[in-house]
Amino acid sequence: MNGQAVTQVVPIERVENLICLERGEKVLLDADLAMLYGVETKALNRAVKRNRSRFPQDFTFLLTPEEADNLRCQSGTSSSGYGGRRYRPYAFTEQGVAMLSSVLPASDSRTALSAPHD
Repeated sequence: MNGQAVTQVVPIERVENLICLERGEKVLLDADLAMLYGVETKALNRAVKRNRSRFPQDFTFLLTPEEADNLRCQSGTSSSGYGGRRYRPYAFTEQGVAMLSSVLPASDSRTALSAPHD
């Protein structure tokens, strides 16, 4: 491929199905974004923590224990005691999702996420 990166476009329907409403904002969760970008959730969160100044509260926020529990009940995910997630998820607004692509490690292929404009 002559050393050029390949961009993969994720179908909008796939992204729309992952959008949650938290604190009155449409958000995507860290694990879902990691899956879409083809990286591990811990790698995504590590990149965000290393670049914390680029992710203000209106770009990303840590869910409260109550929000995380409510989300688990809605999605039917496993509890932390049975192989599920042990940490509360981060939620990313549209601006946070856009910023993610600039802080994730470069790879040979990149996934393009686009959000519908209302």
